[in-house]
Amino acid sequence: MKAWQPPTGWRYWSEVNNSVVGLWYTGLVFFFLVFGGLLALLMRIQLAVPGNTFLSANLYSQVFTLHGSVMMFLFAIPIFEAVSILFLPQMMGARELPFPRLSAFGFWAFLIGGIFLCGSIFFNAAPTGGWFMYPPLTSRYEPGIGADMWLLGFSFIEVSAIAAAVELIVGILKCRPPGMRIHLIPLYAWYVLVAAAMILFAFPPLITGSMLLELERAFNWPFFDAARGGDPLLWQHLFWLFGHPEVYIAFLPSVALVAMIVPTFARTPIVGYKWIVLSAIGTAFLSFGLWVHHMFTTGLPGVTLALFSAASQAVAIPTGVQIFCFIATVYVGRLRPSVPMLYVAGGLATFVIGGLTGVMVAVASFNFQAHDTHFVVAHLHSVLIGGTIFPVIAATYYFFPLINGKLLSERLGRTAFWLLFCGFNITFLPMHFTGLRGMARRVYTYPAGIGLEGLNLTSSIGALILAAGFGVLLWDILRPKGKDPDAPRNPWQAGSLEWLQEMPGKPWGVRCIPEIDSRYPLWDQPNFVRDVDEGRFFMPDAEEEKREMLVTSIIDAKPEQCLRIPGPSFITLLSAIFLGGVFIFPTFKMYWSMAVSGVVALGCILYWLWHGSGLIPEKEEKAIGHGVTVPLYISGSSSVGWWAMMITMLADITAFVSILFGYFFYWTLHNDFPPASIAGPGLIWPIAGLLASLAAWALTMLARAWNRQEKPGSFYAGIGMAVLSAVFGIYALLAGPKQAAMNPEEHVYPAMVWLLVIWTALHIAVGIIMQLYCAARRYAGRMTARYDIDISNVTLYWHFVAITVGATVAVIAGFPLLR
Repeated sequence: MKAWQPPTGWRYWSEVNNSVVGLWYTGLVFFFLVFGGLLALLMRIQLAVPGNTFLSANLYSQVFTLHGSVMMFLFAIPIFEAVSILFLPQMMGARELPFPRLSAFGFWAFLIGGIFLCGSIFFNAAPTGGWFMYPPLTSRYEPGIGADMWLLGFSFIEVSAIAAAVELIVGILKCRPPGMRIHLIPLYAWYVLVAAAMILFAFPPLITGSMLLELERAFNWPFFDAARGGDPLLWQHLFWLFGHPEVYIAFLPSVALVAMIVPTFARTPIVGYKWIVLSAIGTAFLSFGLWVHHMFTTGLPGVTLALFSAASQAVAIPTGVQIFCFIATVYVGRLRPSVPMLYVAGGLATFVIGGLTGVMVAVASFNFQAHDTHFVVAHLHSVLIGGTIFPVIAATYYFFPLINGKLLSERLGRTAFWLLFCGFNITFLPMHFTGLRGMARRVYTYPAGIGLEGLNLTSSIGALILAAGFGVLLWDILRPKGKDPDAPRNPWQAGSLEWLQEMPGKPWGVRCIPEIDSRYPLWDQPNFVRDVDEGRFFMPDAEEEKREMLVTSIIDAKPEQCLRIPGPSFITLLSAIFLGGVFIFPTFKMYWSMAVSGVVALGCILYWLWHGSGLIPEKEEKAIGHGVTVPLYISGSSSVGWWAMMITMLADITAFVSILFGYFFYWTLHNDFPPASIAGPGLIWPIAGLLASLAAWALTMLARAWNRQEKPGSFYAGIGMAVLSAVFGIYALLAGPKQAAMNPEEHVYPAMVWLLVIWTALHIAVGIIMQLYCAARRYAGRMTARYDIDISNVTLYWHFVAITVGATVAVIAGFPLLR
């Protein structure tokens, strides 16, 4: 298929195909894993003997902070997104994900943000406050730009994570092959769906917290300054609302890889499919109720300790269900030993040990003793290495033939496993005991004669063995394989759809979109591979030489649309570069440069949307085979664009709720919040802003109706009045605190009011740009009564703006009246 061929030469870097972008993404994530591992080795060398001067205190703090940050933000989460972009379409019998340029944009944003963060240590400018960045250490007592680089750089990276989550959720819900009903979705897709949904609700609190801390550092807004009404504990709440679910965001997709590997080598379908799905959902749900166990030593009431201690132990139940289902699958099947299964077994064993120590830490009385010691470090690494890295390595050996048509070496794989497994246990098992003996984390040295020398030296030796295991693994991946024979098609004799791929693979995924009636179609559907190869299913050819994929219904996977997706373009790279400037320039107080970069980024994004989305096709429908005809264009809740807007705004509204959480957190702390001595924004201006914004919302809905009724004059009038109403809404909302002379540097109350007002005003401003964009599209003939996806999605955005404005006005104008 000519339409799917990747560009050559320097234009290769404009590609947006999942098979190419996913490979870039995965390779970059492994690079950051190696970088973070080298930082860990530096720490273990420093701690090998007491009183060591290999690293200074400041440099050790930089290495410590960057190691944790790289591993959590640049490996643990991105690896699941990278692997999903690479393999998920094939697992679902799809040709692509619905927004390939969004995947490419996310990769470039991840690359820019990661280099920005990791490069800081080479200029002695890395942050030193730990990967959790607790204020006031990182606000008042950390000069320089290190903390700003962390706050702004990782906020940019989190944008790429949310972009990937949107892509994956819409892809799983709307791009399955016909017949793949909700109960036939591969377990990997279920896990990814759950983890991506968790990202929508876990990352926004951290983005909010980072915004508050950067505003305090840059503009002296006292969100964490107790002398002016703030409280450092708010950061801990916001951070761990992200931090603890993040562990499960990393763990669940890794378990998903196990769920794909175990049935293959057990030669039998997974046992307890429904129980595994329910357990994954239960784990995700419980993970958002555990964050306080990181704060047991902060003076919380006894009832709170008991509640969160019980919840922290309860999460072991759904996790145990999943592990027992894997064991049952091996028990009822006929297990075939292999390198992937070796890593699966070692990973699950290691994870169980980490889980048991996690239950110990969940007990408040034990937590008081072990908190902030090496015991917690050992527990965390047992969970993350056993629950994430070992399954990822297993998947590397399992899926590698899908990347370049070659099998990795079984001998090197087994050698790497035993080095990794032994090195891990030699490194982290002693750390449980150093922690119980009182060795605190984050300290760069320790005195001799207190019983820590032998244990620390053992851990450092273990770290070198662990590093040797990774070295063997990397050599096996990177060594030249030109003389190795090609792997046979479906070398593991698996039953899932990704193994339809020929060896070597093609850039378009599958020859045609199959019809599915089993969870393991390669095992259960006769002549399945032959029928796919011969084009006997749906969309066997791209007659118009365009990249096309099938969109189906959410529950029953019934064909709804033949979606044409855009091809290679450098606009994703340009958008990432200039949007990155919006986050990078403020680090150096270059606010005018930030503004210019933001304007250019907006222009790039508008160009991207203008030429790459909502394009009117040359015909209304297309026959896709088997007598089925589907439209080439749909709008509303059946379209992938509508779902992308809905999911993005769920993440956005979560960030807004996090701001409201901060407001009411201060209210619970102070008897006089809002303070009687500080005038609020009053009622008149906030209510005027609310009414004007609601008018803009209503006029946008009317404009959509007039467009569908082929009333262009009414449409333009409605958009014009909506824009004017929205502009007045922004003015009125800002006028309230401005005329009350509320100084955000004076106290946390005016700072919170200004933050809520500015947040809301910015969302209205974005809504204005969207309204004008729709008017321009209509004028240019790119939007009509029939082809109205632009105004449909903009109306959906304005629904969320109306909610945001209403909540903001209720809090800043209505809540003080209840005081």
